[in-house]
Amino acid sequence: MPKYTLKVLTDFASAHTLRNYPGNCSRLHGHNWKVEAEVEATVLDALGMAVDFKTIKSLARDIAGELDHTYLNDLPPFRDVNPTAENIAAWFFHEMAARLNAPGVRVSAITLWETERACVRYTEESPKDTPS
Repeated sequence: MPKYTLKVLTDFASAHTLRNYPGNCSRLHGHNWKVEAEVEATVLDALGMAVDFKTIKSLARDIAGELDHTYLNDLPPFRDVNPTAENIAAWFFHEMAARLNAPGVRVSAITLWETERACVRYTEESPKDTPS
């Protein structure tokens, strides 16, 4: 069965501190984050699309906009959880999955770039990938 993976890019700027971190990142600092949001589908619609890029770009931008120019530690998802790249990527994945309204399309991965040279990729197994 074919699988189509679509990817869109967006970005946001924010500040954070890592609680209890034994180094410089325990101090207030910021990043210009880049987000690569991936969705996948196995079928195309009558137009030959898995989902319109406009739909996933808008969704990714909206979610990134909630983080843009904020102090992440003050936001509800990160008040009790350290705003590490890993936790931000997982949160972004779950937010996008909850808001994506495209039948037959699922969020497959979020890659969050903290710098030009460092990123984390968050995925979850699809129900079909889980062993029986």
